Amino acid sequence: MTLQSTTNHQMMGYDRAITMFSPDGRLLQVEYAKKTVKQGSAAIGIVCKDGVLLVTDKRIVDPLVISESVEKIFKIDDHLGATAAGILSDARVLVERAQLKAQQNRVTYDSPVDVLSIVKDICSLKQVTTQSGGLRPFGLSLLIAGVDDNGPALYQTDPAGLYWQFKATVIGENDTQIEEILHKEYKETLTIEEGLKIAIKALNTSVENLNANRLDAAIITTTDKKLTRLTREKIKSVLDEIQKKK
Repeated sequence: MTLQSTTNHQMMGYDRAITMFSPDGRLLQVEYAKKTVKQGSAAIGIVCKDGVLLVTDKRIVDPLVISESVEKIFKIDDHLGATAAGILSDARVLVERAQLKAQQNRVTYDSPVDVLSIVKDICSLKQVTTQSGGLRPFGLSLLIAGVDDNGPALYQTDPAGLYWQFKATVIGENDTQIEEILHKEYKETLTIEEGLKIAIKALNTSVENLNANRLDAAIITTTDKKLTRLTREKIKSVLDEIQKKK
């Protein structure tokens, strides 16, 4: 869509209601939500041979903020986690819904929920908001990572309710730059330790004045299938090693 056509559509009111298509078949409110994702701080997910990891920039620029109080990686179940780029208050709504579904699955079937079921449930709610008057799309993309009976898995959802499964992906600001690094360095034989270094290296390349307080990371291994948050000391040691080589 050109700038001129976007302006024309705005003047004619096609962006004022989520249920109204523009003449060229676009839902402009959904496209605005996708732009919100691009403005969010970056989050990376990587599937490795021994598990899956999530690494994210919490974008803490005020030294008076207590970094531990800023949550950007969410635990859905023991074997399942998520991170987001965009409006994080929207993310909490979706994560709490996912947590409830995971608990219901354990109570009903006495087994952990599979990753894809959670992804589909979240995307169904996202899709409803694109066709219901009085609502707005969720202004975020989610990375959902977990280990189930099918092994480690990583999915990305967008504001329209679409989802894709990835070996490695990124959402948020500087996604194009980070994606190039992932394409160049990703291998299916990566260990979690190697994947962590690639993810932090990619963020260090794209984010100015990156420090360990801004980073959050979690892993889920194929052996114990439990989400584990990495300590600040671990993250700092990897970041220091990367910055020394730079």
